[in-house]
Amino acid sequence: MDLLHQAVVEGHLTRRRWIDIACATPARMFGLYPRKGTIAPGADADVVLYDPTAEQTLSAATHHMNVDYSAYEGKQITGRVETVLSRGTVVIDRREYTGRAGHGRYTPRGTCQYLG
Repeated sequence: MDLLHQAVVEGHLTRRRWIDIACATPARMFGLYPRKGTIAPGADADVVLYDPTAEQTLSAATHHMNVDYSAYEGKQITGRVETVLSRGTVVIDRREYTGRAGHGRYTPRGTCQYLG
C-alpha cells in the first residue's frame, strides 16, 4: 500500500488509480469482486484510513512481517496506513495491530473477471 502510494506522490499514478490498483483490481483478479474491493451494501471490504502526508522510513524493525530484513530498508516514503477496520472491528489502530487470531473469514472465490 505504502510503496504503491509513493507512485502517487511522485506523479506516476493518480490517487483514484492507486485505489483501484490496491483494492478493486485484486478483488476482480481473484474472483472476489464485488464482495471484496468496493465499499457498497453487502460487500465485505476492509476500510483503510490512510494519511497521505505522513513520512516514514521503511525498516524490518517496524514492519509487520515475520522476517528480519527488508528489501526497502532505509527507504523514505510519504504516506502511511493509520487504521484498518475489518467487518466493523478495528484491527490496526494508530499503526498497531489490535486484531485477534480467528477474526478472519474464508471467502470462496469465483472466476477471475478478466478471463471471462
